Amino acid sequence: MKNYTVLGRITDYRDLQKLSPEETQILIDEIRDYIIDVTSKTGGHIGPSLGVVELTVALLKVFDPEIDRIVWDIGHQAYSWKILTGRKEQFRTLRQYGGISGFLKMKESKYDHFGAGHSSTSISASLGMRKAKDILKKEGWTVAIIGDGAMTAGQAFEGLNHAGWLDPDRFIVILNDNQMSISPNVGALYTYFNRIITNEVFQKSRQKLKDVIKKVFGESGAKIARKFEEYLKGLFTPGVIFEELGFTYIGTIDGHNLAELEKTLENVKKMRGPIIVHVLTQKGKGYQPAEENPTPFHGISPFDKITGTPIKKIGAPPSWSKVFGNALVELAKQDSKIVAITPAMKEGSGLSRFAEEFPDRFFDVGIAEQHAATFAAGLAAEGLKPVLSYYSTFLQRGYDQVIHDIALQGLPVVIAIDRAGLVGEDGPTHHGVYDISFLRAVPDIVISAPKDRQELWNLLYTAVNSGRVFAIRYPRGSAVGEEEKGFNEIPIGSWEVLEDGKEVLLLGVGRYVSRALEVSKELKKYGIKPTVVNARFIRPMDEKLLTELLKSHHYVITMEDSALNGGFGSAVGEFILDNRFTNELLRFGIPDRFVQHGKVNQLEEELGILPHQMVERIKDFIRKPDYKVAG
Repeated sequence: MKNYTVLGRITDYRDLQKLSPEETQILIDEIRDYIIDVTSKTGGHIGPSLGVVELTVALLKVFDPEIDRIVWDIGHQAYSWKILTGRKEQFRTLRQYGGISGFLKMKESKYDHFGAGHSSTSISASLGMRKAKDILKKEGWTVAIIGDGAMTAGQAFEGLNHAGWLDPDRFIVILNDNQMSISPNVGALYTYFNRIITNEVFQKSRQKLKDVIKKVFGESGAKIARKFEEYLKGLFTPGVIFEELGFTYIGTIDGHNLAELEKTLENVKKMRGPIIVHVLTQKGKGYQPAEENPTPFHGISPFDKITGTPIKKIGAPPSWSKVFGNALVELAKQDSKIVAITPAMKEGSGLSRFAEEFPDRFFDVGIAEQHAATFAAGLAAEGLKPVLSYYSTFLQRGYDQVIHDIALQGLPVVIAIDRAGLVGEDGPTHHGVYDISFLRAVPDIVISAPKDRQELWNLLYTAVNSGRVFAIRYPRGSAVGEEEKGFNEIPIGSWEVLEDGKEVLLLGVGRYVSRALEVSKELKKYGIKPTVVNARFIRPMDEKLLTELLKSHHYVITMEDSALNGGFGSAVGEFILDNRFTNELLRFGIPDRFVQHGKVNQLEEELGILPHQMVERIKDFIRKPDYKVAG
């Protein structure tokens, strides 16, 4: 850590009270520099966190996280929160194996009041905490900070609706508006109006007037007075929708004016009922490359601190996302019925080119995974061919809609599942290891995984022309295989024998097909010659081929980058039992626990699923004690 003049003296948030305004501003600048310095080496969500440094300092000066509950939505906004709540030195280990998480994590610190890796949960969680405090008669405020587009999700409005109904005191929602959600104007009039409505004298007069009107005219008079007040506020503020939900709206606030933030929060603490404070921040504040390019700096790999250029391997093959996006564009040129849908993941899902070439056939629905699925179902019902692109971890949020709105009605929607398998430094909130398990339970769905670039093209071609609910899962990172050459249909449910052997059968799924080939190469050194199969269809399986192979191979080994519970290996085991085979089965995959963050190869080593580890387990599994390296 650098020799920071003020940050170096800060142990935790209590030290903020000792600083002069000048020292506090130096601290803010130093926190930003520290975040930039660390994330340039580790990667991370730099843009959102740079935007909320002043807000974090204000929250920690006005509230006490020992008794108050501060809930950050998504959690990747909270780097400065981590630094100021006792993890300043640990912050250098951000997202590294054995280091601190890139998201909020309750087990990491008592000041991470609620874990969050997915969006739009803060209002519901903090409302639950508020009512628990009321029931248990505990002191303290509850504050939810929601932003980065999280207000577009349905759960956020479900929480707002319930909070407005419950009408709790000491409950604050801060809308961190960084131009990824609501973006009203900022100006002197807004600041002036805000100062008026948060002023203690104004609030006391406002409440007394309400009480008088209610006594004189009853409930009907109070309602009329409130409607008039909302009308006047609506002339100056964009908060009528929140007022209608039962909140007192305060805004907009300059999120980089610390004095204004502190004064507003202090005044809000003197008010009654649920309150929403609308704060405007700049994503990437204080770092020019992130200010000018907020989308790539939302979450970025290690980068050059001076230029902001990501550090990438020269000549690296295209990502799986890009291969998918290019394939979809080529198919869309041939078929005008193909449309693409994504919940706020256009760039990450490789759909930028599609959006540019077919703007009328591209739909980014925001952080609304449930709506995305049902919207796709509606498109399919009218004869279009929707391709619905999710990250695996976010597909979980649309599971009911996949079952009820898509599969149950037999609507032909293609579900492209990006980031399937272990994703590395983002950790357990983002590992895409559950999709096979939960999708396998859905009747009539097709689940597939390509072994290489060309097979992804072929599976996508097969999917859009199949007339079925069709899922294709592929991992994060660089794709394997040669450059794509056109499209070929693959018979649904068919597997591919890559190597013929005897006695030992290796069934690989997706990116683990190449691992099966690597393991096979090592096993041959010990005189073991397995049969290697590309099990590209997880559902339906190639039962005809599997039956033949079970008859000629006693030992069956499955390899998948997904949960073992309910995964591909489980499907093979069920087939063996249901058909009264006596084969012995060994499954490689993700065990029944949450896997923490770190580089993928580090995590795989911990789980015992690197090629050399698989070889040793397979040797032990088939119980031949006389192994010697051939030759």
